Amino acid sequence: MSEKKNKIRWGIAHIYSSRNNTIVHITDITGAETIARVSGGMVTDKDREKGDPFPAMLAAKKAAEEALAKGITGVHIKVRAPGGIKQKSPGLGAQPAIRALARAGLKIGKIEDVTPIPHDSCRRPGGRRGRRV
Repeated sequence: MSEKKNKIRWGIAHIYSSRNNTIVHITDITGAETIARVSGGMVTDKDREKGDPFPAMLAAKKAAEEALAKGITGVHIKVRAPGGIKQKSPGLGAQPAIRALARAGLKIGKIEDVTPIPHDSCRRPGGRRGRRV
């Protein structure tokens, strides 16, 4: 009985999720070579829907199919929000994107948050008395 070893080819799925859009970018394990890159705007024709969960799910599904076709069978996920002086929590599309990657048949490794957090940031825009409306 010869036993076949199912070798997992790992990649990294960078999911950038803001209030306005969700971008799913799958690279090789080094992060140097792009395998698939799909955004919410590429799968919907309405600009106001780019940041919504459903286009994020479609984008992740499309990216996963591309990655599977190129031989990637497992991904480590890096979730990112705008960060800095902007929003620190990922948008509405992050969770559906992760779920869609898993459902598409990719094996999920580790999931980590790579949002840039300032250690002592630049000043927020608006000046001393705030934004005058």
